[in-house]
Amino acid sequence: MEGIENIYTYLKGKFGEGIGILDKESRDPWFEVKRENLREVATFLRDDPELGFTYLVAITGVDYSKFVDVDYKGKLCATYILYRLRDSHQLIFKVFVEKEDPVIPSVWDIWRAAEWHEREAFDLVGIKFEGHPDLRRILLPPEWEGHPLLKDYKEPEEYRTPDGYLVVKTHRPDPLRENNESDQK
Repeated sequence: MEGIENIYTYLKGKFGEGIGILDKESRDPWFEVKRENLREVATFLRDDPELGFTYLVAITGVDYSKFVDVDYKGKLCATYILYRLRDSHQLIFKVFVEKEDPVIPSVWDIWRAAEWHEREAFDLVGIKFEGHPDLRRILLPPEWEGHPLLKDYKEPEEYRTPDGYLVVKTHRPDPLRENNESDQK
């Protein structure tokens, strides 16, 4: 089965409301999978002979809290990029969650590569993957506070190790804040 519209229609027929919108106008077309249906849909995408998406390329965490579209404003998103090896077909779907409840079921046992990708999305965006066997930071030190790819993240003025050693003292302007002092010079 080829084409995102055909795949979307096929999945919509099987999972109904568990499949959300289709954005076929995007540069990389995608569709939404509801959080509560993720594991069932993921397993179907992998195991159904018509689909056969056996390779997970990436899971990326995105903060849509400042996005202009009201449907996504205030939400976090996990974007899943799948690949079908037999004919080099790529498929993208997204799972949206409220920023106040950033929990998505883990798919690490469906696609083993998800184990690392879920840890990265947790570390940088704060999405918690329920059922993950080892959900801990992967890029930042364990004692790091916050998730640096959130739109409202405040970079600390300095970073110290748990035993008190100064590791980093940051002096750069906040690129998201208007009228940075460095802009005045």
